[in-house]
Amino acid sequence: MKKLCSFFILFLLLNTTNIMAQNKAKILVLIHSDNGGTYELAKEIAKGIESENNANSYIKLVKASQNPALKDLPVATVDELTSYDGIAFGSPVYCGNISTGMSEFLSKTVQLWTNHGLEGVPATVFMSAGSGAGKELALQAFWNSLAVHGMVLVSNGIRGTEELNKSIPQGNTVLGVTSMASLKDVERPTKGERRLAELQGQHFAKVAFALKDTHSKKGIPVVENQQNFNDILKQKNIVLPQVPKPAGNYKPFVRSGNLVFINQVALKDGKILNPGKLGVEVNEQQVKDATKVTMLNVLSVLKEAVGGDLGKVKQCVQLTGIFNTKDDYTEHADLMNIASDLTVEVFGDKGKHARATFGASSIPVNSSVEIQAVFEVE
Repeated sequence: MKKLCSFFILFLLLNTTNIMAQNKAKILVLIHSDNGGTYELAKEIAKGIESENNANSYIKLVKASQNPALKDLPVATVDELTSYDGIAFGSPVYCGNISTGMSEFLSKTVQLWTNHGLEGVPATVFMSAGSGAGKELALQAFWNSLAVHGMVLVSNGIRGTEELNKSIPQGNTVLGVTSMASLKDVERPTKGERRLAELQGQHFAKVAFALKDTHSKKGIPVVENQQNFNDILKQKNIVLPQVPKPAGNYKPFVRSGNLVFINQVALKDGKILNPGKLGVEVNEQQVKDATKVTMLNVLSVLKEAVGGDLGKVKQCVQLTGIFNTKDDYTEHADLMNIASDLTVEVFGDKGKHARATFGASSIPVNSSVEIQAVFEVE
């Protein structure tokens, strides 16, 4: 009988724990971070969110990052925003405004705005700055963007000031915590700024929990797309390189509407792979190897263009291969098949595209191949 009672009590405890976990607010900490300052604040915000056991936090990026401290963080999708009970937005200060990365992400939420997808969802903001100048303007700009969605804006208010070290400038504001990065010999975020961020997260979790079931969730997470493509790349042993840095006054990609335009050469580990003219310095196999590297560069840039989620790619529209060949060479199509096959291998039917292929007497930086690509994305 005692064993039966013990089992029954254990069952009730486990069931109660499960119900409590299900009742917690689900809060996204959505950030863009350049050098890690915003991420440091985000961790304190998340710590505060979970401090009273009424909410779970999830830190995600608006776009993939190559920063070692950030590169393993998941990238959020616009579609998943409606599945949260609250969102804490974090960004660096760019000239008295939110960062370009955060602005680009918010610009993709038009569909949510027209469908009132975020209406009534609590939001709070925090930012990292260089000198601290313009931080209030930036925070207000952040609030304006979120107010358009009808989100419930939760200010930080006056809290934690008694714990601040008054001998050094701090990033305290009533609109949301900030951190300044330009002071020498001072760890940033400071102990005081970290504490302010924790208190902001704690306060925000209370509001998000209280409003948890007052707004309808009109969408479900679609993070599976990103995971599926990560699995596809892993299964096929396809490793995307870091996004090559531009060698001049241009961008790795340009997005116009739903089209992304990319142009890449055979750059690998900072050097051109198999440089030279086909039939003179390099043979066909070396050019095919360079073509694969070039297409991997294209896919790496494409992944950055869609915020790390290749599931947003709707179609490869056009590939153009340009090869450094002698005048009498005619097998360009065979060389370009390497790039076409790789694209279809990754995207399936979405990777099938129109194509142009031709030779050139020379290619910039003595690359044996250059690929121009156009993709349609969400």
